[in-house]
Amino acid sequence: MTREQVRELTRARLFHPAAITDAAARRRRPTTPVGPSGRALIIAADHPARGALRAGAHPLAMADRADLLSRLCAALARPGVTGVLGTADVLEDLLLLGALDGKAVFGSMNRGGLAGADWEVDDRFTGYTAHGLARSGFEGGKMLLRLDYADDRTARTLEHCARAVADLAETGLVAMVEPFVSRRPDGPGQGLRNDLSIESVTRAATIAAGLGSSSARTWLKLPAIEDMERVAAATTLPTVILGGEVAADPEAAYARWAKALEPPTVIGLAVGRSLLYPADDDVEAAVDTAVGLL
Repeated sequence: MTREQVRELTRARLFHPAAITDAAARRRRPTTPVGPSGRALIIAADHPARGALRAGAHPLAMADRADLLSRLCAALARPGVTGVLGTADVLEDLLLLGALDGKAVFGSMNRGGLAGADWEVDDRFTGYTAHGLARSGFEGGKMLLRLDYADDRTARTLEHCARAVADLAETGLVAMVEPFVSRRPDGPGQGLRNDLSIESVTRAATIAAGLGSSSARTWLKLPAIEDMERVAAATTLPTVILGGEVAADPEAAYARWAKALEPPTVIGLAVGRSLLYPADDDVEAAVDTAVGLL
């Protein structure tokens, strides 16, 4: 992305903010939130709003907005990519760039649990609302749900996620829930870590599946762990596999995703940094490999 393109985005926001609304109204919407084969490849880019800017060995990789947008546009242009996940600032830039036609768009709803914060598990809804997503003509909303059994602030996030699932269902939009059982293994005030054992991932999935007054439009977003068959057997909800951190061994990561895609309830991938910032920096090749797994 050139400096002139960045300047034009800023000028549109400054002098013609209604251009964002106009671009959303013009966007060609997909006929379904997945591809023709019933499989999905969603490019995730909602990390910066939580202060999570690292990609691989680069601590501020996602802080360069022009570079991030260039990578997103390259990824979204590849055949087989069905959608994107982001916060309003990212999605509205992509709208202005005309990059969202035909793509399923999922807005990130809760980013208040800032990465590394003492209150991280208290993940307030600071992003999209169900009403805002519907007004923009998007296909759904995504929420992160960390379940720390030793932190009573978990209850607030649990309640707010349940309310968001209900609101999205009433609005006719997909609710994508990304649940983890999380712990602070080094004690209070230390880093929050997700427990990726089969027992904890399964427990998180069943809790998330039961949120809200209807699960008719709920999807789960789960990590690729060993024996996904057992995890996926815990629910009939459509499930997408998340990518996680940039892998030191991409081939091993691809093999893990391929295995995780086998259960009948798993409908695709929702991957961000691993495809946007691959080890060889070839975004198109990384995306094409992921498409091939579907």
